[in-house]
Amino acid sequence: MSRDHQLSFGSGQVVAGSAAPEYRGSQNRINPEESLVSALAACHMLSFLTIVEKKRLVLLRYRDRATAELGRNEEGQTAITRITLNPEVELVPPLSEKQLNKLHSLAHKHCFIANSLAKEIAIEIAPRQRR
Repeated sequence: MSRDHQLSFGSGQVVAGSAAPEYRGSQNRINPEESLVSALAACHMLSFLTIVEKKRLVLLRYRDRATAELGRNEEGQTAITRITLNPEVELVPPLSEKQLNKLHSLAHKHCFIANSLAKEIAIEIAPRQRR
């Protein structure tokens, strides 16, 4: 039986969905795990952008390579057990690693998707900003 389906959003967007290939899904369609990680990454980025704007910093670049780990939860059920965000940003003026960590911590605190998830979310920031 095909796992392919359509995801329709209130904005009118339609996205081709499926299960992950490991679960007999189509590789060229979005799977639920990717959707969840993408929602978290987007929410974190938008929270970060709001904070940057309020602090009157200039964001030149934002890139994230978010990943998820599938494992077993405490009840032995298959679950996403960890999501890692890997944001790389370029700001003017450049910030110290400590200042950048503080901004990302604030963004995480204000991200409603992160606040809705019960599993571990790690934010691993690149050690240096590019100039």
